[in-house]
Amino acid sequence: MKIAQLALPVALVTIFASCSAPRKLRESQARNAQLDSLYRATYGKLRTCEEDAARAAASYKEKVTNLTEQQEQLKTNNTQMLDHLKELSVISGAQAESIKKSLDNIGAKDAYIKDLQSAIARKDSLNMQLVMNLKGAIGNMDDKDINIKVDKGVVYIDISDKLLFKSGSYEINERAKEVLGKVAKVLIAQPDIEFMVEGHTDNVPYRPNVLLDNWDLSVKRATSVVRILQNQYAIPPARMTAAGRSEYLPIASNDTAEGKAANRRTRIVILPQLDQFFKLLEKPAN
Repeated sequence: MKIAQLALPVALVTIFASCSAPRKLRESQARNAQLDSLYRATYGKLRTCEEDAARAAASYKEKVTNLTEQQEQLKTNNTQMLDHLKELSVISGAQAESIKKSLDNIGAKDAYIKDLQSAIARKDSLNMQLVMNLKGAIGNMDDKDINIKVDKGVVYIDISDKLLFKSGSYEINERAKEVLGKVAKVLIAQPDIEFMVEGHTDNVPYRPNVLLDNWDLSVKRATSVVRILQNQYAIPPARMTAAGRSEYLPIASNDTAEGKAANRRTRIVILPQLDQFFKLLEKPAN
């Protein structure tokens, strides 16, 4: 009876043991599969990290190499610059004297330029004063008949031919002598001034008579004015030049009567005193 009672628990234990073994095996296998998957994932991450680290190391190595090369190049450049500075710092006595002369020449040229500028300003001032004197002497003459201006440093006095001559003539009329007398008064007060008297015509052909054409007419009109200034107002002939321009330097169109009237004129050109500027140009630089 006792043996039967003991056999029953043993049998039950055996049965339970035989049932739990497969379940534990399955649990172990599942756990093993999880661990294997975790291992593979971890190993993959490790490989990725190793590859990234290798690339980073290669990049850093390349950068270090480049920086090292740049550093060496900078050292070379610095050495060359120091050598160049040493060369520049050693200036011979002859070189120093040459530099001094160059600086002196620059200073002399600056002074020379200032002299030229001063001379030009003085000349412009004298021209403006001359224009004011001429306008003051002529007074209330019609601006259409007489025009005084400065153009590019030259003073021009344009006198309409209707104030001086009859049409087609080169004989001075009485009214012209009054105008020329006023101009002569200013010119006499400026004994250093030389001037040119130019005759100008329109493009109407001159009828052949004593004169051949407008060239002859323009020259004869200029010489008539010069003779009046010389003979009646005692202006030295050496100060004057007579010239004819014919019809080839018009100031207006010859297509209208007004334009032709403007072109028929006598022009007195105050000649620039170039000798003064030539003296300045010949002035030796120190």
